[in-house]
Amino acid sequence: MKNNYSLFLLLFVFIAVAQPPAGYYNTATGTGYALKTQLATIITKNYIDQGYSPGLYITYETSDIDLFYENDGSVLDIYTEKPIGSECQFSYKNGGGRDDGTLGNNECERYNREHIVPQSVFDGATPMQSDAHFVLPSDKHVNAQRGDLPFGKVNVANWTSINGTKRGSNLNSGYSAGYSGTVFEPIDEFKGDVARCILYFATRYEDVVAGYDYEMFNNTSTQVFTDTFKNILLTWNAQDPVSPREIRRNNAVFSRQKNRNPYIDNNSYVAKIWGSPLGNSEYEISSKVSVFPNPTNNRSINIQSENSLDTIELITLNGQLIKQIKNPVLQNNLFRMDNLSQGFYFLKLTSGGQSVTKKVIVN
Repeated sequence: MKNNYSLFLLLFVFIAVAQPPAGYYNTATGTGYALKTQLATIITKNYIDQGYSPGLYITYETSDIDLFYENDGSVLDIYTEKPIGSECQFSYKNGGGRDDGTLGNNECERYNREHIVPQSVFDGATPMQSDAHFVLPSDKHVNAQRGDLPFGKVNVANWTSINGTKRGSNLNSGYSAGYSGTVFEPIDEFKGDVARCILYFATRYEDVVAGYDYEMFNNTSTQVFTDTFKNILLTWNAQDPVSPREIRRNNAVFSRQKNRNPYIDNNSYVAKIWGSPLGNSEYEISSKVSVFPNPTNNRSINIQSENSLDTIELITLNGQLIKQIKNPVLQNNLFRMDNLSQGFYFLKLTSGGQSVTKKVIVN
């Protein structure tokens, strides 16, 4: 991974412009499932289906380019990307690596289109088939290893990809209790991304989703998910907050399809509709800690916590520990970190033996 500060200047440009048009969510005034219906109406209106082939591949050339890790314009694939360290890469130049019906028996040979909600669920129907908000570029071989499996927390893996994506039996305890079948688990860096793709699908296709048979779904148009998978998605959404990559992607897809993922624009919609995850100590810590301003333009951030903190650690994208503060003294539940260098960091906060990691941008 390269520590390229020009990347951060670019990130701030995209963060500044990656906002919905004025008034886009003005009619999203309800709570609970009524709010979900309002959002469904908003993101369905003006939707333009750009087509499956080559439509999705054209969209990927602006929505899924690596400006965040290697920063080299390669295909950003959540199944091969290693946030720390190098990995195999696909190129958009001259269609390099795009699935042409050959190879794919091993990783790093071809990339194709991964439906986060499998095509078999909706029989390959349109416009779902070509909706880039939940159809991502993916290593062909890893995509095949997942097949139609639901997403979950792997207990014992029977297959693991190069970047750590896993397949295996679901951990039938903790936040993933209630299901023991085989599941697919992305790495921590992209768990929230996957969750917000699926929450988008449940909202955008609210009018038909009750008729879909899938392990993650409960055949309703309201909650949509079984209790187990609802809790998994809500937990992942809380553990892995919206990232600059998602913000940029949301904006790029909007420029093509003319609709947005509301859970990236305003993540508070998730809790307003589905509530909070259960049985997740990391979420409990996260809900009592806030970091602001983020991004920061004055090289300082404030950490507000309802509980005392054991340690504060500031870590670079390549895993280097920049600062470690043990037993920080909070004034009115607030701790301030000053004189931070420009960059994109992970802020790890530990309290009572539990920890939570926040993504922080310093301009």
